[in-house]
Amino acid sequence: MKWLYRHIELKKKYSLRISRGVSSGSINLFVVVETENCVGIGEAAPGAGADTAEACEQQLKEFVEQQGIPLNPFDAWNNAHSVGIALCAWAGVDIALWDLLAKKSGQPLYKLLGLPNRSVPTSVTIGISTPEIVRERVPELLSRTGARNLKIKLGNPEGIEADQAMYAEVQKMARRFGVSLRVDANGGWSLADATTMMLWLQNRDCDYIEQPLNSDSDDQLPSLFASRKLPIFIDESCNLSTDVARLSDCIDGVNIKLMKCGGITEALRIVATARAHRLQTMIGCMGESSIAIAAGASIGALFDHIDLDSHLNLASDPATGLEFEDGVVRVPEIAGHGGQLAC
Repeated sequence: MKWLYRHIELKKKYSLRISRGVSSGSINLFVVVETENCVGIGEAAPGAGADTAEACEQQLKEFVEQQGIPLNPFDAWNNAHSVGIALCAWAGVDIALWDLLAKKSGQPLYKLLGLPNRSVPTSVTIGISTPEIVRERVPELLSRTGARNLKIKLGNPEGIEADQAMYAEVQKMARRFGVSLRVDANGGWSLADATTMMLWLQNRDCDYIEQPLNSDSDDQLPSLFASRKLPIFIDESCNLSTDVARLSDCIDGVNIKLMKCGGITEALRIVATARAHRLQTMIGCMGESSIAIAAGASIGALFDHIDLDSHLNLASDPATGLEFEDGVVRVPEIAGHGGQLAC
């Protein structure tokens, strides 16, 4: 197998502000694996352990030179994890391997995995904003996409009063679109604030709360869970399947991201562990193009909730292949995960 790497800049249409900061885009690493008659492609969005495309590429190149990469994604993931390859970097390789295997088999990836081509509608996301920005952005976002679910980023550093003002304005502006509302605090609340906000949101059409507490405060989840007024999903607190078992008795569900867990391989294990513990499942995304989103959408049938929308907030998506119909991200009926680089 021959491995190639490309760096492509992704610029967001709207900057995304969450409790930890603001992102206007990123330079992602696209990983291409070539064999004699087939090509697979994956994507790595820089993050923990490799915060640039250069760092991702360097780790992968060194690993390939020293150990090589087996065609079996499970063996490859285990080998990479054992030597500490950043999970966000490895996601690019893992996605490329699964794409390659599906193409070699002549099947869409979802069929190779024994899944149906179906999923629930995705959320689209609005970052932490002032009520003035909400009045402009929510109608534009929902009109342009036709989305049926809206995820609202809260955890404003200015406090829960600012969160309440934003949410109230979002609820008002979204009402005519008939969308479902859900909240992601990205760990921006204290236990006291999370308790207050969950009670406040209970009667304001909120479906669930994602990552109410910082991952450093996982020991406080049992207390919040015991008095919860809404379902609690974890995101930053769950990277691997072992995290599911560790927190299973104080959460309602987990949010899986390919960039956090190192690709499809570990995502499948996380889903299996979550189901074994009778938890709900969600799949989300980082700052990704349609390549990584296609990989996530290919396993969409496994999830109760979908949050695969980052490609919809790109000023220009370097990849093609996905469809967005009735709020659902759909993969095409072609071999592989369905995403293709257009440039």
